[in-house]
Amino acid sequence: MHARPSPSACGAITQVAGIEVGHDTDPRRPTGCSVVLARAGAVAGVDVRGAAPGTRETDLLAPGNLVEHAHAVLLTGGSAFGLDAAGGVMRWLDERGIGLDVGVARVPIVPAAVLFDLAVGDATIRPDAQAGWRACAAASRAHPAEGCVGAGAGATVGKMFGMAHAMKGGMGTASVTLDGVTVGALVACNALGDVVDPERGTPVAGARSADGLALRDTRLALLRGESPVALRAGTNTTIGVIATDAPLDKAQAQRLALAGHDGLARAINPVHTQSDGDTLFALATGLAGRSPGMTVLGFMAAEAVARATLRAVQAAQGLRIGGLWLPAAADLGAAP
Repeated sequence: MHARPSPSACGAITQVAGIEVGHDTDPRRPTGCSVVLARAGAVAGVDVRGAAPGTRETDLLAPGNLVEHAHAVLLTGGSAFGLDAAGGVMRWLDERGIGLDVGVARVPIVPAAVLFDLAVGDATIRPDAQAGWRACAAASRAHPAEGCVGAGAGATVGKMFGMAHAMKGGMGTASVTLDGVTVGALVACNALGDVVDPERGTPVAGARSADGLALRDTRLALLRGESPVALRAGTNTTIGVIATDAPLDKAQAQRLALAGHDGLARAINPVHTQSDGDTLFALATGLAGRSPGMTVLGFMAAEAVARATLRAVQAAQGLRIGGLWLPAAADLGAAP
């Protein structure tokens, strides 16, 4: 077993100048939301790969469309119900005069994405507008809390063979800095597939064996011919935000989000399935004043996303709720 890296060693999305993160976690059941704030506005892009996304305000991020900047990105649990939390994020920004100036008002631009956590605890409890407001109020430049917090509070992984064999997912963050330019990621991992160590390709958290005490390795199990359970669309999903202080235009921001999915592919297997709505946003504050070029930035984004995804399960804690046991990676001795 390898020593688990400390959070500080992995960095954080808040090391990107101009970026703040806040979480709100509902104490009544494991669910919540997380907000990435860019108070001064950031050039934004998005790339959706999963077949069952739940999103808000993604069309306006297309390079050919008018709006250039977003002021926050919301990641939330609660499936489509959780999109209500975006209204609270808008209200918090509006109260502070932050938004797109349209002459008669300033309209906060708040894209959002959801993950499905309704199968964990009371499904009638979901993030709402007040939860979004509280996440903004909690936002800071500090290293964000990881594990079972915010949008990762009710996240699970490894559901290919049913929830009875799943494990706890969560929230993770990481960053990479090269020559004074930083790319960071915040990822809420709620994947259908296993989370694997991107350095070694070995499972860290995911579907468990029949006795529940070891990792099954979904890739090998499927290759052996084991049959997955019947899967419902949209019942999983990994969502996240990539941020950089390099200056980008909208087309480049979209390419950065696209490159981030390479990181998901390194850390989740299988990924981008019919039952996942995997979505990554990108924000560029431009405060570094220079860029190493899109090839290097794309590499940095993939690396940060892969590390943040791994951190999401390394930092998670096991959960017992309603007869369901969702162990964390550390509970099985699987965390590297």
